[in-house]
Amino acid sequence: MLKQMFCIAAITTLAGCASTNQIKKLPQPIDAAALETSLAKQQTDLVAVIDENTQAQAASYALLSTQLIALETQIAQLKLDPKETKAPIALECPPSPLGDKFLLGATENVYVDEIKASFKTRIDTGAESSSLDARNIILFERDGKQWVRFDVLTQGSDAPAETFESRVERFVRIKQESAEKSDRRPVIHAHLQIGKYKAETDLNLVDRSHLDFPLLLGRKFMQDIAIVDVGQTFIHGKKLPHSAVNR
Repeated sequence: MLKQMFCIAAITTLAGCASTNQIKKLPQPIDAAALETSLAKQQTDLVAVIDENTQAQAASYALLSTQLIALETQIAQLKLDPKETKAPIALECPPSPLGDKFLLGATENVYVDEIKASFKTRIDTGAESSSLDARNIILFERDGKQWVRFDVLTQGSDAPAETFESRVERFVRIKQESAEKSDRRPVIHAHLQIGKYKAETDLNLVDRSHLDFPLLLGRKFMQDIAIVDVGQTFIHGKKLPHSAVNR
């Protein structure tokens, strides 16, 4: 009997504990007034944030509008009152004493297109005509015209001479101071190049083996196109030109 009573008491105690635990786990009832207050506060905070952002954007927009108006005003002012731009005044240089003529030294390298070679040349204002060193000069006719065949040392005295043919423009008589009789020479027309300058002239053919320069340019060549500075040499460079003169 005692055991039965003890068991009933134990079961009753456990049931009471279980009932107590279930009561503690039940959620608190929701208070409608508190919920409404919380929602109202959240709404107020959200409106305040939106108002703050809106005011900042409005201030930025106002600043940009002010700057845009100022820029448009400046552009309009520039259109109404353009500044006059003055063209630069070119400095007047004194006229060159050479005019259209080019300057030559007492010695120059001259390219002869008809010979396809360059020669160390004496520029001589004391001589009237121009002459080229030619050997084995032979006159002949071709198609009823007077022609001349001659040899030229285009590569210097150590190389074989080259033979050329050219139509004779005319004959000229040159009287040397040491000779009693005048020397009759055939004259050919030639295209010359001195540095960057190009010109045409007549060359009389003669043996100049006893002279220092195979080519001589006289006054007729320089007339109206060149001036000679006898104190200078190779004004247009010592390098021999390789390109032919354009005819």
